[in-house]
Amino acid sequence: MSARLTFLAIAAFWVTMNVLLWREEFAARAGATPVPFDLVWKKILTAPEASSLDIYQGGKHAGYCEFSTSIGQQMAELDDEKLPSENLAARAGYQVNLTGNFAPSGLTNHIKFNGRLRFDNLRQWRELDLKITAHQTTVEIQSLAAQRTLHLKITDDGAVVERVLTFAELQNPNTIIRTVLGDTGKIFPGGFELPELAPAGAPKIQWTACRTRIRIGAETVPVYRLETVALGYTVSADISTIGEILRVALPGNLSARINGLNQP
Repeated sequence: MSARLTFLAIAAFWVTMNVLLWREEFAARAGATPVPFDLVWKKILTAPEASSLDIYQGGKHAGYCEFSTSIGQQMAELDDEKLPSENLAARAGYQVNLTGNFAPSGLTNHIKFNGRLRFDNLRQWRELDLKITAHQTTVEIQSLAAQRTLHLKITDDGAVVERVLTFAELQNPNTIIRTVLGDTGKIFPGGFELPELAPAGAPKIQWTACRTRIRIGAETVPVYRLETVALGYTVSADISTIGEILRVALPGNLSARINGLNQP
């Protein structure tokens, strides 16, 4: 359990870093109205309401998650008759929070996760905190962009292991996985390999950002759709016009969506 949970934590951080490193280049999507990604990204970071989604694996309910922003929390505290300041984020930047639990196939215990990403007022990430727990195992990841390091702490039945990794080391996640977990072939039958992160200056993954429409219940509503192909898999998300996350589709037949949203 400890090895699998640690692997999931490292993979989660690796995917997050890929998104943050590669999110800046987007291509137009045929058949829909293209929009600038920065427009959608700003709406996500300033969403006034939390996004509550159910998690599915292979079509079966496997957990839930909630995505919220510091802007939304600040707006919730405002008086109904008081308009929010245009400089709400300029003072302290942006922050997003993700909490929930997930029971993947093959594991008997639910995995609980609690993550926080902080950005400056230019919407560049500055700090990451992620905590994943299952039974008696806890994996904590902390990273500061300014220090270009990742601090990994694993607590398993009272035993504690800590590692400090540089961003340069993280370009090859397999080295890190083997350092922390040992031989992945013994943990995951057949082994498991993640490709290296592209070095600076290498061709970047091409994303699309567009405006389209989806059906929620009996209504068809406008949304922003983000989509890319990463590691040979399609990753996509539907975002409401006010920044609420409505649906996310990930590799491994994983998806998360709000209640009432039809399958894409």
